[in-house]
Amino acid sequence: MRLTTLLLVFVFGLVAGVAVDRQYLAGLIPAAVVPWRAVPDFLLMSRAWNLIDAHYVDRASIKPRNMTYAAISGMVDSLGDTGHSTFLTPDMVKMADSVISGHFAGIGAEVRLKGRQVVIVTPLDGTPAQRAHLRPGDIILKVDGKSVTGDPLGEVVDHIRGPVGTRVVLELMDPADGKKRTVTLVRAKIPIHTVSWHMLPGTVVADVRISSFSNGTAEQLAKALAAAREAGARGIILDLRNDPGGLLTEAIDVASQFVVKGNVMLERNVHGRVRPVPVSADVPKTALPVVVLVNGGTASAAEIVAGALKDDRRAPLIGEKTFGTGTVLQQFMLPDGAALLLAVEEWLTPNGHSFWHKGLEPTEKVALPANATMLRPDAMAGLTAKALRASHDTQLLAGLRAIEAQMTSAAQETVAVLGKH
Repeated sequence: MRLTTLLLVFVFGLVAGVAVDRQYLAGLIPAAVVPWRAVPDFLLMSRAWNLIDAHYVDRASIKPRNMTYAAISGMVDSLGDTGHSTFLTPDMVKMADSVISGHFAGIGAEVRLKGRQVVIVTPLDGTPAQRAHLRPGDIILKVDGKSVTGDPLGEVVDHIRGPVGTRVVLELMDPADGKKRTVTLVRAKIPIHTVSWHMLPGTVVADVRISSFSNGTAEQLAKALAAAREAGARGIILDLRNDPGGLLTEAIDVASQFVVKGNVMLERNVHGRVRPVPVSADVPKTALPVVVLVNGGTASAAEIVAGALKDDRRAPLIGEKTFGTGTVLQQFMLPDGAALLLAVEEWLTPNGHSFWHKGLEPTEKVALPANATMLRPDAMAGLTAKALRASHDTQLLAGLRAIEAQMTSAAQETVAVLGKH
């Protein structure tokens, strides 16, 4: 199944975070010389180009730049690194840079192409898409009355993008029951606040969510953990569900706040050499018990954090298998402002486990019921303890049971130690 990913604003990325999890390595583009082994293939492409140019009847449709971009996209797609290595047009590069910087304009949802259909992966926290109740799995059938089934993802993105303050109408279908609904959204400039938190009602547990990893995420997390401790938190649920990833440097600093020593990850290059990436020593540390929530939308940098905490035995993973984005993307700029994002190194967990195309298996497998909504910190202000325990977010409730068990065990060990003295 071919999966291509973009952020609705729309920007690439994702789900596994393509655009947002680039590492800016100084890639040099080789000289424009055709390798001798590739000469027959270049001649074959040239022959096809010339045949199209000479004989295709709809002359207005022959656009050399579009043909070139399609050929480059095809080359990258042939690598099989779906949802990660990719080709970006100049406009896509600009959109991706806006996500890296921490804000962009649009409706704020992550999408992918699944077969011939554009599917919502997740709405971003605090965005028009979330406020309009777009749900993971929703299929976009029409944009402003025009069917988009079978259209290239980039074209669908172009239809949905537009000036801030303007409206866009989406016709959506729920894949579970086939019901259709129409939603009107107002495009907005969206600052990405990647960390949010709230005390779970009736508990001493803080629910801390990271929605993506962009500039400042680690600093936001440090402030959230400090505020949670001040509010009386004795345990942390770290929610990485539907987190498409982001900047590697932020992932290292986030993991390092929970892992005291050792490595956050390993990197294996094209020659098979493995380089350890150590824990950052100069970030605030927390000793509070923690569990991590993951699912199929947990990708890239989020998987690095989850893998580090799992291998360190710092935290169990609760939920479902992660996406499986396990490579460093290097950006190679092309002369016209387009770019290739290519996987140049593979990420491994600290214990050497590969999760590229495999994902990370949870310690405790818990599925979210169909049509259930994930509880997020920004929706907990008016939630009662009873309503929390009766919610359908089975993964969050499993995490709560696990962290409460950890806190009870820690308290019993403390009492036992004090009794000996």
